[in-house]
Amino acid sequence: MGTEILRKIRHRVEYLFLLGLVLLTWMFSLKGILLLGDLLGWFAFSVLGVRRKVVLDNLSRAFPEKSEKKLLIIARKSYQNFAKMTLEYMRFPRMTGKDVISLCRLEGEKNLEYVLRKGKGAVLVGGHFGNWELMGAALVQLGYSVSFLVGEQHNKLVDDMMNCNRALMGIKIIHMGMAVRGVLKALRNNGFVALLSDQDAGRDGVFVNFFGRPASTPQGPAVFVLKTGAPIIFGSAVRLPGGKHRIICELLSFDHLHGLTSENIREVTQSYTSLLERIIRAYPDHWFWMHRRWKSRPLNEMGEK
Repeated sequence: MGTEILRKIRHRVEYLFLLGLVLLTWMFSLKGILLLGDLLGWFAFSVLGVRRKVVLDNLSRAFPEKSEKKLLIIARKSYQNFAKMTLEYMRFPRMTGKDVISLCRLEGEKNLEYVLRKGKGAVLVGGHFGNWELMGAALVQLGYSVSFLVGEQHNKLVDDMMNCNRALMGIKIIHMGMAVRGVLKALRNNGFVALLSDQDAGRDGVFVNFFGRPASTPQGPAVFVLKTGAPIIFGSAVRLPGGKHRIICELLSFDHLHGLTSENIREVTQSYTSLLERIIRAYPDHWFWMHRRWKSRPLNEMGEK
């Protein structure tokens, strides 16, 4: 059997499994979903051990002062939070705008209104922290225009399902292939362009300090800000008891920076990365520790000139 056929079969199986999980979530109440998320997260960490070594290594480097017991608790809870976020996201097709708003408490609305008055839109930067999907959906339901800049998943069927869920919430989609044109158009229309900027960007990234170590970070948000004069809204979603969420929107303005220089790109990137680190330190179990965030190293660390 050819490699392409096997790939299609695998993608179909993945899609059917995910579809079955989606239908399962529709049978549960929100309370049931949260309990199921706790169970699935515990199973993935404690039994399957999915990327367990990567997670514990990341945590030990980020929090060298914490005991092994505390790091294990944070790690397990991070799996559980990710599972709950995923299940909540799968319920989007069953939720109304009022349902979404009822689950969220917005902080920093004055920052959003300031952006609208300025008329240049905003780059809405976030990380794989809390329920980032619900944050975008909540802002749309509250009347703001939000576009997600998204990459394409390897599995096209899964990719279509994810974007369909977002579209049902009124979120606009900008694909990476149309990134520059789509982002500039959205900002000109005084909209918010949301993108996650907390994963390793390889040699194309800019190295900034993250938990005391250089981390290669995408340059995209900084480039868009410096080109258009749009500010950054740094968004984060903190989980509250009972399935509710605290949506925090912080404003970063860079009117004092002029020109698309490497120094300016680094300053913008460091500014929002520092906010991300601050919120992760406050809620370490909310972040996606499974990614090898510090995989790429600066040339001077590798002994290269």
